[in-house]
Amino acid sequence: MNWDRIEGNWKQMKGQVRQQWGKLTDDDVDRLHGKREELEGLLQERYGLAKDEANRQIDDWSRRFKM
Repeated sequence: MNWDRIEGNWKQMKGQVRQQWGKLTDDDVDRLHGKREELEGLLQERYGLAKDEANRQIDDWSRRFKM
């Protein structure tokens, strides 16, 4: 899925983000406003992931949605 669409539909996607990455708080997800780079940074911080792995997880997650 095009990340612009995820960003545009962020309010609907927030629950999916929390379901995928449970270590992110509601406040974390609210502050992201759909910004991919910020999500990447939070995943690196909360899960101790390398940048490449965070990107891979985001890509895998975003491919599941047809919008």
